[in-house]
Amino acid sequence: MKIGIPKEIKNNENRVGMTPAGVAELVARGHEVYVQQTAGSNSGFADEAYVKAGARLAATIEDTYAVADMIVKVKEPIAQEYPLVRPGQLVFTYFHFACDRTLTEAMVGSGGVCLAYETVQLPDGSLPLLVPMSEVAGRLGMLNGAYYLQKTKGGKGLLACGVPGVEPARVLVLGGGIVGQAAARVAAGLGATVVIADISLPKLRELSLTMPPNVLTMYSSRHNIEAELPLADVVVGSVLVPGDKAPHLVTRDMLRLMEPGSVLVDVAIDQGGCFETSHPTTHSDPVYTLDGIVHYAVANIPGAVPYTSTSALTNATLRYVVALADKGWRRACREDTALRLGLNVVEGKVTYRAVADVFSMPWQPVEI
Repeated sequence: MKIGIPKEIKNNENRVGMTPAGVAELVARGHEVYVQQTAGSNSGFADEAYVKAGARLAATIEDTYAVADMIVKVKEPIAQEYPLVRPGQLVFTYFHFACDRTLTEAMVGSGGVCLAYETVQLPDGSLPLLVPMSEVAGRLGMLNGAYYLQKTKGGKGLLACGVPGVEPARVLVLGGGIVGQAAARVAAGLGATVVIADISLPKLRELSLTMPPNVLTMYSSRHNIEAELPLADVVVGSVLVPGDKAPHLVTRDMLRLMEPGSVLVDVAIDQGGCFETSHPTTHSDPVYTLDGIVHYAVANIPGAVPYTSTSALTNATLRYVVALADKGWRRACREDTALRLGLNVVEGKVTYRAVADVFSMPWQPVEI
């Protein structure tokens, strides 16, 4: 199979779809890999490393899409890429369709096969291709929350870890999944007092046993969140509903409960966001202040640490890329239920029910 790895062109997206080590594995199995020139440069992987691994360099993004049977990338195609996706071409990436109708309609119109990392789901409910980026986003999201508490950055002027005689920050983490746990551990490591909220009692029991002693657990309800907001200096939103829009757990009227200069970190912004007042921001313009509350809602947080992120992502995706390349998408998805759940749009049809429901579009099961 011919596999294309284009350069990411989303704002400040420095990751690349695959490391040279991943390319070497595909080439060793007899596949042709085309990497767009300088695609890996911002992640610390030079063109020469890809060539040494057996890749061929493509001069432009157009050339990369044109030659490939399968595109492997990091973020969803943006407007200038829409015309490059052709009928029957497989695109394997993070799509997050449920918060972008324009993207969904464009991919339906392309006739391509869109296999989304974020909805590949194992029988136990876990999301193996979200885990590595969730770990990065949770850790880095919390670090940014602590950073924007600085008065010079619009925050209330609070040091997250405190000092002897002065209390540390209080952090509310909404969601006890991979992102929430990563954020809570970093906050706890900084010395903050942490409250982590979830609707699953088994999850709360697990967290109460495994988290550091400065992490408290709380059942997630509107009443409990409203009671906690006046105390919280940083709120990390990390709730995910696979393939669907994230619920708004903090509404605009709830912002009045918070002290001015408090920080909201919306790690779920890729799926529409946990906060009603969130809208996507970028690494070049990461925050805005609304009703006195600082909002950090960068839609590709892991893009700030691309070497770590690309390496972690390739570790997770490679086995699936190999299966797709070796078997073709139909056979690979037929033999692997988890991979089949990643099919969101197939040859002009929306095949993931949650996406169809969000936009009131026709849903059609995958026929493979």
